[in-house]
Amino acid sequence: MRGTPRPIGERLLSLAALVTGLALALPVITIILLAFAPTENIWPHLIETVLPGYVLRTVLLLLGVGLITFVVGTGVAWLVTMCRFPLRPLFLWASLLPLAMPGYIVAYAYVDFLSYAGPLQSWLRELFGWTSPADYWFPEIRSLGGAVFILSMVLYPYVFLTARASFIRQPATQLEVARALGRTPWGAFRAVALPLARPGIAVGVSLALMECLNDIGAAGFFGVRTLTLGVYTTWLSQGNLGGAAQISAVMLLFIFMLVWFERTARRKQSFVLPAQRPRQPDRIRLNGWQRALAVLACGLPIVIGFVVPALVLLNFAASRWQDALSTAYLNAVSHSLLLAALAAAVAVVLGLILGYANRIMRKGFTRRVIRLAALGYAIPGTVLGIGVLIPLAAFDNTLDSFLREQFGFSTGLLLSGSIAAVVFAYVVRFLAVSFGAIETGLQKVTPNVAAAARTLGRGPIRAFLEVHLPLLRPALVSAALLVFVDCMKELPATLILRPFDFETLATTVFMLASLDQLEESALPALTIVVVGLLPVILLARTLHEPHITS
Repeated sequence: MRGTPRPIGERLLSLAALVTGLALALPVITIILLAFAPTENIWPHLIETVLPGYVLRTVLLLLGVGLITFVVGTGVAWLVTMCRFPLRPLFLWASLLPLAMPGYIVAYAYVDFLSYAGPLQSWLRELFGWTSPADYWFPEIRSLGGAVFILSMVLYPYVFLTARASFIRQPATQLEVARALGRTPWGAFRAVALPLARPGIAVGVSLALMECLNDIGAAGFFGVRTLTLGVYTTWLSQGNLGGAAQISAVMLLFIFMLVWFERTARRKQSFVLPAQRPRQPDRIRLNGWQRALAVLACGLPIVIGFVVPALVLLNFAASRWQDALSTAYLNAVSHSLLLAALAAAVAVVLGLILGYANRIMRKGFTRRVIRLAALGYAIPGTVLGIGVLIPLAAFDNTLDSFLREQFGFSTGLLLSGSIAAVVFAYVVRFLAVSFGAIETGLQKVTPNVAAAARTLGRGPIRAFLEVHLPLLRPALVSAALLVFVDCMKELPATLILRPFDFETLATTVFMLASLDQLEESALPALTIVVVGLLPVILLARTLHEPHITS
């Protein structure tokens, strides 16, 4: 006996979700197909020349950033969650501030701050009476070590957030048993708290490394030729789209490895918490030098990752305030706002379709496609740029050829090299942000409400419009804001896909800094930072103090 056919509304929603998911997965599928079935096989040339160097520098960069973000993010999270010391409530939310600073902007600020003519070395020469570089040694910021350090100070909040969430969920009993068995606070942290928090920490480190792999501005400015920079230069500087696609395929391998690492860490370490909210342990009271060391450990990353670059940008922007009225700056602002607003609107609409379809469908191919489409955030912008450019260019060329043969006129490039291509790449990359926020909002809507609407004769679509949508307004606002801000900061995909002579704030900063015009880049950079503070403020408001005896 055949089952009851699904309502027409549910079938339409399933079809829309399937088509949307496949369209959003197209760039990744394109890269994979071109890598293994290239129009021109240049794998041997890449392997003999540039690819080993790209891979080695990328691996070293990821290892360095992974280690530092793990140590700093986990350490700060443990201190602000489990210890008592001065300024602890300040560090609780201020540790998120580096998230507002794109890595490439921090890199530009520190190159000026730490250069020979910069304020720090000038002060040191005046203090010690040095007169030339031969009189002293100073580390070179434009190096692999400089890139590792700067990106780590920008990305450690990802680990801080996930590690702190893990520490909060741990009940007091495990730590108290360890202390009763003679463990010191440090010993209890190493033997109990850290292993239990490993899944969350693995998620944070993976997110930080994915953002590191996406970076193009900081690594390029520091002269570290990673895979990301290799994709950019191979395509735009050498005009070799096939080579860029094949380097992008190597980057996809790195992404798959990071996703595997994160999921393996979570799968191999699991534990069951009590049904009731666990009692939190007493905070450890720090005294004397311990308090000073805790303040230094929590405050120094904030100073390095946010305060110093913000002061450098403010100083430069104050001397170039007249640029706020320049045509170039106003055009960059308007272009950035246009692209970010369009991408945010599209991402929210598609996120609603996918989120609601995922809610009402318990199994099937569509759900797997939805999950695949939501993985776009892990894909670096350069890879997405190439993955978007290839199918759009193929469509434009096919249409143009057909119309030339049949009707004798040319359409030129309709999609590739247009703002539509940029918006599509933004949506693919940041749909996961919108989907996650909307899915969280849907989980707060009890199924009984939807069931009541269905008993009153409402189909899935009408039930969604009349019941779910009004309840989802806060989630929709959060999703739109997060996607909007991420799009304002996005650099790699914008560099590859933007129309000719169409500059955004991010590309303006990149171009000016590449010409060593750091003062001129300060105002657009500061604008990006100010916009980036919005989700940080929103996120900081969600951080609540658990009930811990103090």
